[in-house]
Amino acid sequence: MAIVNFFRNLLALVGVVALIGGGVAFDKFNAFKGQLDPEAQRVFKEVGGRYLETLDLGVSMVKSIPVQEGLTAEDVVEAMKSQAVSNNILFAGEAPFYKQVEAVTGEAYRYVAFYYFCDAKVGAMMVDYNPAYTAFMPCRISLAQDKQGKLWLHTMDLDYFIHSGKSLPPELKEGAQRVAKALNKIMENAAKGEF
Repeated sequence: MAIVNFFRNLLALVGVVALIGGGVAFDKFNAFKGQLDPEAQRVFKEVGGRYLETLDLGVSMVKSIPVQEGLTAEDVVEAMKSQAVSNNILFAGEAPFYKQVEAVTGEAYRYVAFYYFCDAKVGAMMVDYNPAYTAFMPCRISLAQDKQGKLWLHTMDLDYFIHSGKSLPPELKEGAQRVAKALNKIMENAAKGEF
């Protein structure tokens, strides 16, 4: 139910973004804008811009980085694990989705796998703040080969969760921003094969 509500709210926010971006007054927005995180409008514009560009809700909430040519999936995975240590984030596991597809279909499938990262202290603060957030835990980065064989890294845009509603409590907000920054660094550096 939390996920259904999340998408329902996202659709409403996309409409708000379109109106805000166009400079149109919107009574409902004016009624609650004072309660929003100071970065909410920026985030709405970014998420809404991606949505309006692609008309794809999934794309609107995701950060994607192409992997440098010449790197293998194994290179990127090892780089992500190394970057997790460097950024003080726990590598919490992996799920090789492509192997499951192959086992079910009996046919080869392109590389698609999910990698899980966690900061237990920040995670506990999130759960204490709102148990519904467990639906998005732990943080994930996917390594996916597109149909042309190009590798990409994808993760949820945590800015949306951190800034799109009312301001989080200061300690939680600081922790969540630290995790988001670490995930972005893991992706950026792993996409270049940096350990």
